[in-house]
Amino acid sequence: MQAYYYPALVTLLIALVYFGMALTVARTHNRTGILAPTMTGDPVLERTYRAHVNTLEWMPIALPSMWLFAVYWSPTVAALLGLLWIVGRVIYFVGYVGEAKKRLPGFFIQAMAAFALLLGALGRIIYLMVIGAAS
Repeated sequence: MQAYYYPALVTLLIALVYFGMALTVARTHNRTGILAPTMTGDPVLERTYRAHVNTLEWMPIALPSMWLFAVYWSPTVAALLGLLWIVGRVIYFVGYVGEAKKRLPGFFIQAMAAFALLLGALGRIIYLMVIGAAS
């Protein structure tokens, strides 16, 4: 169980970052005077909301991939890639809130981290299945 402390901490950190993004959306609602459930009418609110929801859209890719990578490869490397994913998402969020075009560096960072986790876990599982079937 101790082997998975780092991925567990990164999972909780992802949840905290996501919660922080939700608070930013709420603050932006208050600052613009556009109260929920309305999500349109101010470009900054719309970008803040989209950046928040886009993070949610990537979480089902990043989280299971990180855990499967941790189980089948390395918990430490999985946690480091998970941290890189978080860094990318934060850069994405801050950039997107400022201007839509500024989201691209963060998108690239988080996408590379997510795909390293996804393809790393998938490749290792297939490798172990083939080795297991051959023996």
